[in-house]
Amino acid sequence: MRKNVLITGASSGLGAGMARIFAAKGHHLALTARRVDRLEALRDELLAANPGIEVVVHALDVNDHDQVFEVFKKAAADLGGLDRVIVNAGLGKGGRIGTGKFYANKQTAETNFIAALAQCEAAMEHFYERKSGHLVMVSSMSAMRGMPSSMTTYAATKAAVAHLAEGIRSDLITRKGHDIKVTTVFPGYIASEMNEGVQQEAKMMVDTETGCKALVKVIEREVVDAAVPTWPWAPLGQVMKHAPLAIVRRMV
Repeated sequence: MRKNVLITGASSGLGAGMARIFAAKGHHLALTARRVDRLEALRDELLAANPGIEVVVHALDVNDHDQVFEVFKKAAADLGGLDRVIVNAGLGKGGRIGTGKFYANKQTAETNFIAALAQCEAAMEHFYERKSGHLVMVSSMSAMRGMPSSMTTYAATKAAVAHLAEGIRSDLITRKGHDIKVTTVFPGYIASEMNEGVQQEAKMMVDTETGCKALVKVIEREVVDAAVPTWPWAPLGQVMKHAPLAIVRRMV
């Protein structure tokens, strides 16, 4: 059992939802985010509901790359090592390319990819030392193809982190005598603070708890990759990969 779990971006949305489920399963947690007040409230909630676990919280802006390494080391020391790291922190800002939204797109690119790279570096250093661990990358179904308008940069970053995870997985093939796994999850429409304004796809959106249960189930199986929830996103993912771009535009 991967007992000690670190989750970035854990103050709300999918990060907080997964934390609640892992806590109920008896995992010890290291939760990080910028909003420490929310983390502390979540920690208190989890400890009250699950008195047998340990929960530590750390303020972390993932764009402060030195801080990423420092916080991961502190969390590992707090819990006696990390067994699983979930790279979840992300941003959904952006605009159509060429419409003056460069700085919003740049912020999303830096948060979703460069900061994810820092998190992977910190996590894998720890796992290589221990010869054990589970790296989980939270991508998105939007990574299947180039997306239009405000989703263009976001989708590109999520495709990038999926390839980053695959490259790390490839390196592990050549290493012997370890128990290190890498999983990439591709969430579909799961209700969260990031997408609370999305209405047009409500028919395919599941609530946060349902979505997070599906995510945790896949993560604990330590699969290579998975669309979450499986229905309808696994078959839709295949359509998105191969359909004409004009059709893909109408699916988002």
